[in-house]
Amino acid sequence: MSSYLALARKYRPQDFSQLVGQDALVRVLSNSIKQDKLHHAFILTGIRGVGKTTTARIIAKTINCLDEKSFQDAQACNKCKNCKSIASSQHHDVIEFDAASKTGVDDVRAIIESIAYAPVSAKYKVYIIDEVHMLSNSAFNALLKTLEEPPQRVKFIFATTEIKKVPITILSRCMRFDLRRLDEIEISAHLKNILQQEGFEFEKEALEIIAKMSEGSIRDSLSLTDQVLAANNYAKNTSSNDLQDLLGLNDLNQIIELLLLLLEGNTKKSLDNFLQIYAKSSDILQIIKDLMSLIHDATLLKVGSNQKLMGYSSNQISDLKKIANEISLDCLSRFWQILTKSYSEINFATSMKMSFEMLIVRLCYVIALPNLQQVLLKVSDEENKIVVQNNDNNNNIKDQSNDLVNEILRNFEGSKILS
Repeated sequence: MSSYLALARKYRPQDFSQLVGQDALVRVLSNSIKQDKLHHAFILTGIRGVGKTTTARIIAKTINCLDEKSFQDAQACNKCKNCKSIASSQHHDVIEFDAASKTGVDDVRAIIESIAYAPVSAKYKVYIIDEVHMLSNSAFNALLKTLEEPPQRVKFIFATTEIKKVPITILSRCMRFDLRRLDEIEISAHLKNILQQEGFEFEKEALEIIAKMSEGSIRDSLSLTDQVLAANNYAKNTSSNDLQDLLGLNDLNQIIELLLLLLEGNTKKSLDNFLQIYAKSSDILQIIKDLMSLIHDATLLKVGSNQKLMGYSSNQISDLKKIANEISLDCLSRFWQILTKSYSEINFATSMKMSFEMLIVRLCYVIALPNLQQVLLKVSDEENKIVVQNNDNNNNIKDQSNDLVNEILRNFEGSKILS
């Protein structure tokens, strides 16, 4: 029987020092434990894969650690009997409760009845309720009184991805922590460290692509890494090109080439380029998402943002800089607007391929549209010249003309013309 552990399980943080990117939470909890002034109830919220359940277990281990020095330092020793059994979810004083499968009031009553009994071998009896937002209203109501005034040796730790579904009466009785998304730099560095320990090496751009795809979730990034390693037959080295092939991603160079052709207004070549991409990947929505990502990053470059671009080679960054330098902000905004609207429309189209080809035609047409403000001002100037020749008292008329231009611009919505 295989003893292989997925990377997300093997490298799950075991104490506060190993938690990545949650400095505020670590500081508050560590200080509370050191001063022996720990709140009786906590609620941890955030997207999937940022460490909510892991943090709950770390809290349970730290406050029940049998090593006195480790307890005083607010760092679980991970060696004592309590630490080991809590880490494996086998400690009888640390009860993990899945609210997604046990949502009723009877399930919560079972918890309330067990609270009356003192912990057997731990300092605190800890109840970890995962996906707490799934509890029914009756279950929440049954929990209220106990949650407000629990016995001295009882701690509650709730975890949820949907904090808005938790009643305010529950939230007001808990200390709340919002676990933040990790940025792409943090995830890349974390993946690099883990891969080095495992004896693998990923190209820098490959790590950045995984970090970008994981959207702030450490667990997602590790699951993707596991998938890439298996698809690459656990080869020691993986390049960004290998990664794109292994995950079935679109060739970024081809997507950039398509965008450049669209921005040139070259309809024929854009359609031909799309057919080449489509022959390898029929995921039209992913092509739109890739184009949106490129438009977004080019716009950031154009406005001078300090945000670092991730997942691009030096040549690809040069192409983005070229787009940022040569294409107006007005045009980039139009492209973003049309792509955003088309994403939802194409998702329900009878033929995604035909719809995308029509989108290409539309984008090439849009790039040829003149700037509305320049056109109106030019017309206004021409009219003013005629007025100067035929009317000595032209100032009032000129002011009225300029006011008309400004009024049109104020009321202009590109989406109405382009939709």
